[in-house]
Amino acid sequence: MLLGTIVNILTIIAGTLLGTVMKNRFSENIKNTVMQGLSLTVMIIGISMAVKTENMLVLTLSIVIGGILGEVLKIEDRLNSFGKKLESGFQDENGNFTRAFVTASLMYCVGAMAVLGSIQSGLDGNHDILFVKSILDGTTAVVFSSTMGFGVAFSAIPVLLYQGAITLAASFVKDFLTTAVITEMSAAGGLLIFGIGINMLGINVTIKVGNLLPAIFVAIAVAILFAQLPF
Repeated sequence: MLLGTIVNILTIIAGTLLGTVMKNRFSENIKNTVMQGLSLTVMIIGISMAVKTENMLVLTLSIVIGGILGEVLKIEDRLNSFGKKLESGFQDENGNFTRAFVTASLMYCVGAMAVLGSIQSGLDGNHDILFVKSILDGTTAVVFSSTMGFGVAFSAIPVLLYQGAITLAASFVKDFLTTAVITEMSAAGGLLIFGIGINMLGINVTIKVGNLLPAIFVAIAVAILFAQLPF
């Protein structure tokens, strides 16, 4: 049942190992330029998903309610705390370990492919979406780890927990995932991916994308609610 997720985490680890080997072959200027280019690419991917929303009010409410839930649950703080505990064993990372871990974890967990692929995997054993996601994540892991370091590999842990939980719970949510709901989930996820891109640029603004993560699931409830309204 978890084959798709297992393949996903293996490609992340493999991509990280390859990227780490390549890391020392690039100058700091090249690494910075590549990271900036990747940040812009991530932002474009995110905004292209977000603009597909069919109801801006649904997207707005999802982000607002999701952000409140995330702040209450302190998701971002927990991710950072976990990353720092892992970092204690890798002192040669120059302080990039936690950043690499949190950025990669959010990138791999945010988005419709992680949710829908896990649900499909759990319902009928079809792992196609997760296999495609695995290729994308593995490729991204090469780039991330070549610029940020080995912390990317440990993003496999939240990916396993996140996608594994959704896969096991798939039978309970399948009836709610209409086309409209999936569209709004993707839009919310896209907006979060855009936020990840901004954080990757390293400017003087930090968006707590981790605390906004519940917005993807809030979008399910909000979209279903709006579908029942008579207007």
